[in-house]
Formats: sequence, structure tokens, C-alpha cells
Amino acid sequence: MGREVRMVPADWQHPQDDSGEYIPLFDGNFAERASEYAEEKAKWEGGEFPDYASEENRSMSYEEWGGSAPVESDYMPIFAEGSATHLCMYETCTEGTPISPAFKTPEELARWLADNGASAFGYQTASYESWLATCKQGWAISAVITPKTGLVSGVEFNG
Repeated sequence: MGREVRMVPADWQHPQDDSGEYIPLFDGNFAERASEYAEEKAKWEGGEFPDYASEENRSMSYEEWGGSAPVESDYMPIFAEGSATHLCMYETCTEGTPISPAFKTPEELARWLADNGASAFGYQTASYESWLATCKQGWAISAVITPKTGLVSGVEFNG
């Protein structure tokens, strides 16, 4: 959870609800996640439990223990091969909503994030250098606490 670069088409418009708020979307492949869920559920229903599932948990249905099956509309779309050419910064404290427009290069994305005071964590922003390091790495955890710096965003910690 934190900040994550997602590759999107140049004209990508993240879906919004009726009030104009972004609809959070998980990253990753829905079909793969749905297949994993089905396999895990089949094992559970066949009496094959993970080691960390307590005896009490084992009396639950798989949905009670593992949650609902994935829903395709909750995931980022799979873009046509070669069309996801731009970088967009997402917050991943929810499933994921964009905090920037899409840009061609990490430098352009980092410049926009720094110049616009984008949230690196809560109210904290970050320097261009820190955003650039995060853009090149592809992600940052939400925050880091150290004796020397106290609480800083993962973005600033990357820089």
C-alpha cells in the first residue's frame, strides 16, 4: 500500500462514479485472480486448508474465511498489447485511484507530481528527486518511521 506507477494508454481516463469520484481499481489480471480464487475455494471445500487456518476457521465457508470471489469491474482493464505506453501514479491505500495524469516518461511524471504537490502520504508531498526515484522504481510503501527522520512518506524515503 502506498504509491504505484501503472502503465496506461496515453488517453486513459480512469472510471468515475456519478459524483465524479474515481472508482478504485485493483491492479493485476482479473482472470488470473479469479482462477486462483476458484482453486483456493476448491481446495478449502475439499478439506485442504492452509496451515495458518485455525480449527475454528475450518468450520467456515470459504467465502466467510477468504472473502467474496473477485469481480471483473473491480480490476484495471487489460490494455491491448503495445497500447499502455504512459505512466500514471496511483495511490494504493484503497484498491487504487490515480493521483496524476498519464505521462510518457518518469521525468515528466515526477515533475508533475512535485510541481502540483501531489500527496506522497496523507498531507505530505515530496521532492522531484524523490518522486523520480519512485517513478523509476515503480512503487513506494505508504510511510517509513526511523529514529533519525521520524515519520516520512515512502516516496520521500526512496529519494
